Amino acid sequence: MSAGFHGRRRPLVDSARIPPGQHLTETFPVLSAGPTPHTPLDQWTFTIRGAVDRPVSWTWDEFLALPSRTFTTDIHCVTRWSKLDTVWTGVAIDTLLAGLDISASYAVAYCDGGYTTNVPLADLRGDQAVIAHGYDGVPLEAQHGGPARLLVPHLYFWKSAKWIRGIELRHDDAPGFWERYGYHNYGDPWQEQRYSGD
Repeated sequence: MSAGFHGRRRPLVDSARIPPGQHLTETFPVLSAGPTPHTPLDQWTFTIRGAVDRPVSWTWDEFLALPSRTFTTDIHCVTRWSKLDTVWTGVAIDTLLAGLDISASYAVAYCDGGYTTNVPLADLRGDQAVIAHGYDGVPLEAQHGGPARLLVPHLYFWKSAKWIRGIELRHDDAPGFWERYGYHNYGDPWQEQRYSGD
């Protein structure tokens, strides 16, 4: 290596944006519990059911016709990587719940492939969560959860369920896939809530 050569410098990042125990990545790692589903879009639906006055459902075309927004956020994986300034497009959960009479306090996201994860309903409302169908200006790739995934960026990324097909609203909490295997029930990265004893 030539004297004075230090390679490309990484941009300065405000360390306050990185939760404790995390490291920064510029890639987008792919982690899944099983094979990647590939549901044809003409067979795809998204449904809200459970503790609600009436179930509602959308086809893919109907879902894409809903108001969407594009925004930038940081994401944090329980495997200790964080990726900053990710750009997503999706439909706010608030939009999907608008006009429904809801008596629930909890939600379970259910997905192709049998994956589920539980989230307090309060963490999905108030412009905190979307069903994302785009990433970085293009349709969301299947390896990253496309055609649509839940995105709850203030929680560890396993709560942002890939290949989502619906949300079941519940009066009681019901642990999802990783929660039943010992992951934390809530998953706040700033509190390092990785596992059930954290």
